Amino acid sequence: QVHVVESGGGLVQPGGSLRLSCAASGTIFNINDMKWYRQAPGKERELVAGITFGGGTNYADSVKGRFTISRDNAKNTVYLQMNNLKPEDTAVYYCNAYYRWNNYWGQGTQVTVSS
Repeated sequence: QVHVVESGGGLVQPGGSLRLSCAASGTIFNINDMKWYRQAPGKERELVAGITFGGGTNYADSVKGRFTISRDNAKNTVYLQMNNLKPEDTAVYYCNAYYRWNNYWGQGTQVTVSS
C-alpha cells in the first residue's frame, strides 16, 4: 500500500509563486511515474505535469515555461514549482503515483490565485 500526501498549497497573488510537495510512503521500491493533476470547480481533472523515475518530464501546454516538476527518488517525493501564477491556475492540485500497476492519489491541496 502506498500513501500519498500533498502540501504547499495556499493563496497567492497573480504573478506569484508556490511550491507544492508530494511525499509517497509505504513499502516502496522505485516508484515509476509521478504526476500532478488539477481540478477547477465545474471542470474535469487535467494533467499538469509528469515525471518518470529517470527524470523525463512532460507538461500541459498551459503551464509550459511557468511550472517545473522535479523529484527526489531517495525520498519518494515529487515537487511542483509554480511561477508566474495566473487566476486560471486556481484549482485543487492532486498528486498521483503509479506503482506496480496501481494508481495512488493524494487528498489534494488547494491553490488559489487571486488579488
